[in-house]
Amino acid sequence: MDIKSVPLTSLYPNNQGKIIQIEGGHRFKQRMKSLGIRDGCIIKVKSKQPFHGPITIEVCGSQMTIGRGMAQKIQVELLE
Repeated sequence: MDIKSVPLTSLYPNNQGKIIQIEGGHRFKQRMKSLGIRDGCIIKVKSKQPFHGPITIEVCGSQMTIGRGMAQKIQVELLE
């Protein structure tokens, strides 16, 4: 079964997805893990700022804002 994954930046506000993979180096993966962003978690995009600004997300009941570069490295499977 082939899972279609897209970067987190492709989701629109109020869409959610399941984290499939976090790309990047060891330190980046550790940083994401410390924020509660892990493989298998459900992540929801709350808002996206214009002009390539940050993205506000909700994961594991917590809201946080991350940069687009970070969000681009998080691959998700879109959930209906």
